[in-house]
Amino acid sequence: MSTDSGTAPVVALANCSKQYPGVLALQNAEFELRAGEVRALLGKNGAGKSTMIRLLTGAELPDSGTVTIGGAPLVEGPSRRAAEAYERGVRVVYQELSLVMEMSVAENLFLGRWPRRSGVIQQSEMTAAAEVALSRLGVNLAPNRTVASLSPAERQLVEIARVLIGHPKVVILDEPTSSLADAEAKLVLSAVQRIAAEGIAVIYVSHRMAEIRQIADSVTVMRDGRIVETVPIEGADTREIVRLMLGTEAAERAAIMPPPRGTPVLEVRNIALAPKLSDVSFTLHRGEVLGIAGLLGSGRTELLETIMGHRPRDAGTIRHDGRNLSGSSYRAMVRRGFGFTPESRKDAGIVPMLGVDENTVATDFGAVGRWGILSPRRIADATRRVVDRLHVKTARTDTPIGTLSGGNQQKVVIGRWVHAGSDVLLLDEPTRGVDVEAKAQIYDIIRELAAEGRAVIFVSSEIEELPLVCDRVLVLRGGRLVEELTAPGIDPDGLLAACLAA
Repeated sequence: MSTDSGTAPVVALANCSKQYPGVLALQNAEFELRAGEVRALLGKNGAGKSTMIRLLTGAELPDSGTVTIGGAPLVEGPSRRAAEAYERGVRVVYQELSLVMEMSVAENLFLGRWPRRSGVIQQSEMTAAAEVALSRLGVNLAPNRTVASLSPAERQLVEIARVLIGHPKVVILDEPTSSLADAEAKLVLSAVQRIAAEGIAVIYVSHRMAEIRQIADSVTVMRDGRIVETVPIEGADTREIVRLMLGTEAAERAAIMPPPRGTPVLEVRNIALAPKLSDVSFTLHRGEVLGIAGLLGSGRTELLETIMGHRPRDAGTIRHDGRNLSGSSYRAMVRRGFGFTPESRKDAGIVPMLGVDENTVATDFGAVGRWGILSPRRIADATRRVVDRLHVKTARTDTPIGTLSGGNQQKVVIGRWVHAGSDVLLLDEPTRGVDVEAKAQIYDIIRELAAEGRAVIFVSSEIEELPLVCDRVLVLRGGRLVEELTAPGIDPDGLLAACLAA
């Protein structure tokens, strides 16, 4: 929704700076947003986006400068500042959902703010208000359904509906579609457009340029703690936006030219897993990066989990280096040289409070111990080898991994299998939620590992990235493989059409 640039801003930062120990996170930031405007906020990890959001929500106090909401500066001290920002209408939906799965939709919408009378929660009042909030987004969900029964897209919409309770003036959405395929993401984009049409200002953080062009009026680009430019989305050139984000021209990636096909390392034949997979067959060769494309729910994750031994298959055979694998457990597959990175880095990929070192060597403690006793020196040496090789940015090997950027966390998740010496890597959404620079680095890491003779399966819901890293791509639809494309003839439009076909 376009806005009148002459109206007063709903929120503004004036000359705001914020420094943490050793890091200047935000420097002299100037930012304004008006009612009904959708502003995309772009920048690689560490650019200052999260710091700016924390200032706007009152979670942080700037070292200098002023945060203004509704025409008046935030004045409360640290303990009350977030409550003041909330009362003035600032709402935020973070990338990682904060829903309680066992509770109903209505209970989640009012989480922590349940309407009470004489100490009793008013269920009917809560249900009626939930229906209103959901209808504002065009969502037809029964308020009494449990969140656990919802699809990922529906859960994201519940998160957005929750911030509409009350009278929001600004809604901040942090990567709201990062875990959704294109078809599901459309539901969220439609909800954003409805919010803006009501006159609510939206800050939309995303790395997906196609989405940004659909919904944003303007783009603010950040780099190294500075706001470098704000431009209208109409007519904005993607290469120029990437240049602003990185500070250099975006390098063109050379087309993938598949090497001569190596020996078969993994042969999957007629795999079935009701109701997700039916008669799936393919061969993975040594030195190959094999992509799996498909919409959310097509069976991509289930296929990797079945191969890895997380799920017992109903039918079919799996052969590794010519040997049949029957009833293999996850632990047995790890011993055979298989590595697996899960779809959700936060939930299943890392232990945030443990160090980079502990997260790295967890796949093979035997290599860093002697007579059953772990060696701190060997752990540090093994971790440093992985950190150096995969270009993980961390000051120390024992730094808690949860303090690293998403891209560096993901490199460690992949690197633990390099430490283990795995020669078959099953990577489920290995670039989810990381910035454009980190994505390019992860592509290069995967290509290097394949060039050494490892075999890689690369699952992604971002169709446009598959031609940048894969030698072949298989399209999974409705639990069946329906098409195969080979580099350099892998076309994103053709892939998307195959994924969406009836």
